[in-house]
Amino acid sequence: MTPASPACASRFYQRWLAAAPDRAAQLAGFTTLSLACADFGAVLQRELDAGLPPERAMRRVRNLLVAGLIERDLDGRADLDEVVTAMTAFADFAIRTHAEAIHAELAAAHGEPVGEESGRPQRMMVLAMGKQGGGELNVSSDIDLIFVYPEDGETAAGPGQRQLSNHEFFVRLGRKLIAALSEVIEDGFTFRVDMALRPNGKSGPLAASLAMVEEYLIVQGREWERYAWVKARAVTGEPEDIAALDAIVRPFVFRRYLDFGVIDAIRNMHAQIRAEVKRQERLHPERSHNVKLGRGGIREIEFLAQVFQLIRGGRDPALRERSTRKTLALLAERELLPPDTVARLLEAYAFLRNLEHRLQYLEDAQTHTLPANDEDRALVARMMGLPDEATLLARMEEQRAFVAAQFDAIFADKAEAAEPEAATIGDDPENREAIAARLAQLGFDDAGGAAGRVVATLAGPRLASLPDASRARLLALLDAALPQVATVVREAGIGSHAATLGRLLDFFEAIARRSAYLSLLTEYPHTLERVIRMINASGWAATFLTQHPILLDELLDDRGNGADELPQLAASLDAQLLEATGDTERQLDILRETHHAQLFRLLALDLAGELSVERLADHLSALADTIVGAAVRHAWRTVATRHREEPRFAVIAYGKLGGKELGYVSDLDVIFLFDDEDQDAPANYAKLAQRFITWMTAHTAAGILFDVDTALRPDGASGMLVSSLAAFERYQNGAAWLWEHQALTRARFCAGDAAIGARFEAIREQVLRQDRSSREAEMKAEIVAMRKRMRDANVNRGELFDLKHDPGGMIDIEFIVQYLVLRYASGCPQLTLNSGNIALLRRCGELGLIDAGLAAAVGDAYRAMRKLQHQVRLQGVEKARVETALVGQHPDAVMRLWKACFG
Repeated sequence: MTPASPACASRFYQRWLAAAPDRAAQLAGFTTLSLACADFGAVLQRELDAGLPPERAMRRVRNLLVAGLIERDLDGRADLDEVVTAMTAFADFAIRTHAEAIHAELAAAHGEPVGEESGRPQRMMVLAMGKQGGGELNVSSDIDLIFVYPEDGETAAGPGQRQLSNHEFFVRLGRKLIAALSEVIEDGFTFRVDMALRPNGKSGPLAASLAMVEEYLIVQGREWERYAWVKARAVTGEPEDIAALDAIVRPFVFRRYLDFGVIDAIRNMHAQIRAEVKRQERLHPERSHNVKLGRGGIREIEFLAQVFQLIRGGRDPALRERSTRKTLALLAERELLPPDTVARLLEAYAFLRNLEHRLQYLEDAQTHTLPANDEDRALVARMMGLPDEATLLARMEEQRAFVAAQFDAIFADKAEAAEPEAATIGDDPENREAIAARLAQLGFDDAGGAAGRVVATLAGPRLASLPDASRARLLALLDAALPQVATVVREAGIGSHAATLGRLLDFFEAIARRSAYLSLLTEYPHTLERVIRMINASGWAATFLTQHPILLDELLDDRGNGADELPQLAASLDAQLLEATGDTERQLDILRETHHAQLFRLLALDLAGELSVERLADHLSALADTIVGAAVRHAWRTVATRHREEPRFAVIAYGKLGGKELGYVSDLDVIFLFDDEDQDAPANYAKLAQRFITWMTAHTAAGILFDVDTALRPDGASGMLVSSLAAFERYQNGAAWLWEHQALTRARFCAGDAAIGARFEAIREQVLRQDRSSREAEMKAEIVAMRKRMRDANVNRGELFDLKHDPGGMIDIEFIVQYLVLRYASGCPQLTLNSGNIALLRRCGELGLIDAGLAAAVGDAYRAMRKLQHQVRLQGVEKARVETALVGQHPDAVMRLWKACFG
């Protein structure tokens, strides 16, 4: 190493190199390749072979590694990843090596510890926390550890051995391990060890059983401990014990629902850290510029990454990543932060961590602040590749300013930032007159009635008994919402103050006891505005959001459009369902949460006017196909008697789903087919079909997916739930009723085995192309009679026009199209394409089967009625009936075509 080498700026490096003449050669051989994959075992063995005791040998390896990292890093041969990966790998190696030796030593004296319940030998789990847990350890850092053992019990002591309880055995192991790592001896130390993160901190036992950890986290676990446990990683232990620990820790750290309350918890924790840093800087001005805990420092970047993990990690397993850098990259992939913002944060993180390392390279000291003297600051600048201290400070300030701005964007206290009103509902929530006066000032139509509703809601049992903090937050949200309600109703030109306020109060009642939702609306005020716009536009949307407030997350921003992401959605859904294998209840909720989230994204686009009714139906149908396919695949894995890994089974869609005209609350009309000669096939596929229906229709905490109707299967309600492909073909050709062939015009393969789907399509086309010309009159009579029975069952005695059932309505159009397909497909095979009623009408006009002008007019009628039906449904009205003027001459055109077809 030449005197001009940047590594010579490290006084530790110089001292270590000068202490023995052979170290330069040893270092040269050690630093040839990346140290991220160094063979620490081989290096340790060389030291042991030289006669050194294990503790001294390990320290020698540590000092060689640090010197090697200093040299490679400052010479530009190593990047940040190599440095932190190598230090983490060495910490893991040192812990495992010492723990294994100490365990053997204690077992020789006291016998192997044995679990009281399982009877299995016990091994201690050493949990790495903090940067070691995240794989990003500093070159001169302490390591945060927690010691956990699986079960209480006793050691299996033999002759001459003194029996210990498992607890005492592992406490002794822990003490010896700490000493082996941290005692300062001739060659220094390996790692300083901090045990403060263990349950009950320094006052808690040094080692805790799994049962103790579980009880502690459930009863006493605090918010800041959730932050700490995100990075917990088992360095030692048996796989089944580590899995058991993970099952305990995961629900404590990652809440099942989106947890926006964690923003306030981290904000408070950060404020305490900053207060302590400021206090230290006042007492010791020379300790300024703390790159870890100071404003815009490393800790703020870690908080930025981990707040998203704590909010969303319960629903998105990928976000349980322990590495800060990998988590930031995931935030860009998930579109939770803009990619350019993430790139700048990663750049700042690398700069600050590299600077932190150079501060530590000087003396191998655990420091995070710039040196007090100018000479050392100049050395640090030189190690950073910068010309002088001024440039270093300018670069550091640039990076920290960006980090601080991003941190403030998420963690600034929105409640404090808002300007208080001169008078608020919180001042006197029972003063109806004062509230009415404020509402009148805002322009509410019936201010008195609206004020009465507000007072009644706030005095109701659900809100009156709220904890003080939640009630205060809810009142603040209501104060913020009232002027927005007035603005939204005025700007939209639809809805009413009373209806929108009533829907909002219903929504607040539904979420009042879920502090995370109140936190979300407080932390992200624009989300409250989007809620108000949505519930003003649609009563159905208001009800849906009130039933599923978890969907608030979808309103945070415009991530994706919900319409063109189905391949990614299918892959993500499969991954989540696979992870939940064995927990059917969780799988049902995953399906529902995924479907509801996508449905809600589409709803937001729909209400914003960005989707036509036809495009919306296409997207809703494709989404249903995705959900159905996932349910079939994963329900099959729950059939214990299944005879093959992949079922030869298909779901065939009829009706709205078959015609790709699905609405928000449409049922699924389906049948089930299989093509499998195995003797167990009929019974197993019947189980699969029954399980599929249960998965679709069961009411869980996350709601319901779809109602399922299987009445269109061969022989209807009296027929088998599942049919073989051959039996289905025989039935369609020999026993099916005309109405079943009508239904077949809107049928298609939906999900499952694609080969069965292709065979079904061939059968469908063959059936539809049968020559029915010889019994045309009989067919017309059957269709007319069937239509009369439906009309008689849905008599409309009101003055409004029933878009679906009245003469000239949508069912008449569908019957006309079905008749035309059945009558003419034998000579015009293009009519068997399942392309929708409007396209088929146009095709019939082009083929001269009906008047082309009339075909276009009826197509326009169908489009207009579907749009009207959609608008009515969005207001939460079940029967789609509208003023006759709204449908104009459309029914007349339909009836003219009906007469042309049926006489």
